[in-house]
Amino acid sequence: MKVLIADDDPLSILYLQDMLREWGFEVVTAADGAEALALLREPDGPALAIVDSLLAGEDGTALCRAVRDSVTERYVYLILLAAHADATFVAAAIDGGTDDYLAKPFSPEQLRVRVRAGRRIAELEEKLRFRESRDALTGIYNRSTIVEMLQKELARQARTHHAVSVILCDLDHFRMLNDSHGHQAGDEVLRELTRRMGATLRPYDSFGRYGGEELLGVLPNCGVQGALEVAERMRAAVADVPVMTTTGEISVTVSIGVASLAVDEAAKLGDLLQRADDALHRAKQNGRNCITIAA
Repeated sequence: MKVLIADDDPLSILYLQDMLREWGFEVVTAADGAEALALLREPDGPALAIVDSLLAGEDGTALCRAVRDSVTERYVYLILLAAHADATFVAAAIDGGTDDYLAKPFSPEQLRVRVRAGRRIAELEEKLRFRESRDALTGIYNRSTIVEMLQKELARQARTHHAVSVILCDLDHFRMLNDSHGHQAGDEVLRELTRRMGATLRPYDSFGRYGGEELLGVLPNCGVQGALEVAERMRAAVADVPVMTTTGEISVTVSIGVASLAVDEAAKLGDLLQRADDALHRAKQNGRNCITIAA
């Protein structure tokens, strides 16, 4: 697990860093609140932070409040180090978002106990968030999570003006498959095909179950040509090899609609999804097992 030390005293940083590394943690450091907050906001930022109560002349609890307000992708366990720990200070620190505190001077064992508790809680929070964000059947993102990710990507696109694409997929004749082979076989097909399709995406793309047999891919920094290439990989991953189920091999195809925003375009989430849905509808009208680009 990655741990942040936010302290403006080099000697304190060295002291804490040596202990944490000995206990098996990956350590990053910051000398002021702005640097610490930037590190914690990163997608792979620390899940645990040790913050000095007086950080570069500022109140360390201000950093804790900023973390609670702006770091929402994961839970960060916050331990505040203080030269004093009277009841008024502790109440203010906890009210400001701090999880635990430690009065100076402290022993290595006192710190170790708090860090171990923080790691357990951070890991539990991560497991809970993972379950809440995932579709129970396929393991990919659920509808609310994938839509939220698209909303955030569109907000980022409005600031940075990069291309964004969405890929909306629908497994062809899936209801007939369930009627012919049973829902257990249908579940097996859906699990296998989401695994295959997800494997064709780039590491920074997102993929979720939009509803029933509809699947949604969100492709940041990707224009229409790149999205077409991804969509074709997904289509081929489904159509080229039958799925082995408990009832035997089942051949399946997928219809795909692609909608893109160029670098100089802007669109609301509902409009972009409607364009992708219209393209998907045309793909079905064109005979299925094909890709159509939104107008």
